[in-house]
Order: sequence, then structure tokens, then C-alpha cells
Amino acid sequence: MNSNLFSVSDQVVLVSGGSRGIGCAIAAGFANTGARVIISSRDENSLKAAVESMTGAKTTKYRVADVAKSNDVSKLVASVMEEFGRIDTLINVAGVNRRKPVFDVTDEDYDFIMDINLKGAWLLAKEVGKHQVKAGKGCQINISSLNNDKPLANVAPYAMSKAAMGHMTKVMAMEWGPHGVRVNAIAPGFVITDLTRKLWSLKSMQDWVMPNTPLRRLGQPEDMVGAALFLASEASAWMTGQILYVDGGFTAGYNWPIPPGGGQ
Repeated sequence: MNSNLFSVSDQVVLVSGGSRGIGCAIAAGFANTGARVIISSRDENSLKAAVESMTGAKTTKYRVADVAKSNDVSKLVASVMEEFGRIDTLINVAGVNRRKPVFDVTDEDYDFIMDINLKGAWLLAKEVGKHQVKAGKGCQINISSLNNDKPLANVAPYAMSKAAMGHMTKVMAMEWGPHGVRVNAIAPGFVITDLTRKLWSLKSMQDWVMPNTPLRRLGQPEDMVGAALFLASEASAWMTGQILYVDGGFTAGYNWPIPPGGGQ
């Protein structure tokens, strides 16, 4: 067996939304396994703090960029290409959400969510994809959502953006596969981050999610690292256009309150 099958050592890896949560955990995971990692977000202070917190910080750098702005994306990719000469793996993590019923969603809410979650991923994937297709190799990993399986109520724009990202993943995989570029997605389950901690501290939310999660716990950002390393390595060399659910088994099915004995 090839001992380097799961290796990402010396890869140049660009992680959008890498300053916190899932993006930061994935970036640290790649840095700790020998990759050269560049994280990006809109906030320089959070980027600095993230790099300083990483064990592999000596191999991690940051760039300030708003992925919803095409000019920022062009400068970001050009900067990484100028310094490293290639981008082996792109991980599209940058994402936002505003939880509201449909009638309460404003135009500003809609644009804010769609611009970052979908347009940003689209712009960055295209810009990096140009270089990867030219090089004849490369990997892209989009962080999708359980909303690719079934949408959740009260997060319509978010659900729409992530559903679209699923199809974006598949279309790019089809178009770029003949050029040696693989495009896959990870759909995280319910993960505790700084942005969701308050929500998941509610007993009503825990009472709903735990019975329907076979592994009986919420996810941590670090739970996404293994899947990302797998998708970026030679171990997944014949895998593209796929959405990999890392959700504690949530999408396996539903537990229902059937009485003892099956209710006969």
C-alpha cells in the first residue's frame, strides 16, 4: 500500500473563511500535516489571531479578501500564485447566515447571504480553476450543508445558496474532470461554532437533534478535517462531483416516537 496515499504534505492550500470555525479547523489540520496553507477572510485581526493559534503557523499565511468582490478574488489568487506558483487545493468555506422566516428576509439579507455563500464560492472556484485546468491537476472542496439533502425552515436564502453550491460542485466536476481537476463537497451536520453555540445551548434544539443523530452528539469543527484531507489526497483520486455528508448520521433517517412494541 502506498504510504503517501493520504498525504497532503507540501501541497499549497487556499482556504476561504479560514479565520474561524470550520475553515480555521481545516486550515490547521492541513498545516499540521505538512501543507502550506493560506487562509483568507474579510477581517485582518481574526486572520492574525487564527494564524497565531495554529500549531503549524510557520507554514500558514493569510490574505485579506472579500470573496463576494471579483476584484478581491482576482488579487487574492494572483498573490498566492505569485508567491507559490500553484494552488493544489482550494477549500471554499466562507459562509454566512441570517435565520428568519421568508417574509422577514430583506433584500439586504438575501444579497448578503447569496453574495458570500454562492457568488463568492463561484468567483473563487473559477479563478483558481483557470490555473488548475492549465496545470492539468488540482482539487477543490466546497463546504456545503445538510440543506443539500433537505432544506431547513427559516433559513431560505442560506438553504438556497447551499443547494446551488451542490450543483455548482457537480457541474465544475464534469467540465474540469477531463483536465485533471477534481471538485467535491463536504456537507457538515450540525456543528458547534462561535456563531451557533447559543442556538445549540437551547434545550429545545438539543431535544430535537440528539434523537435524530445516531452518534448522539453535535459536531465540532475538527470533525471536518479528516474528510477534507481525504478529498485533497490521492486516496480520493477517482472521486469527483460528490457531496460527502459528515453529519453524525443525521441524514441516515429519522427516529420517530413509536411506542414500545411498535404501537400494535
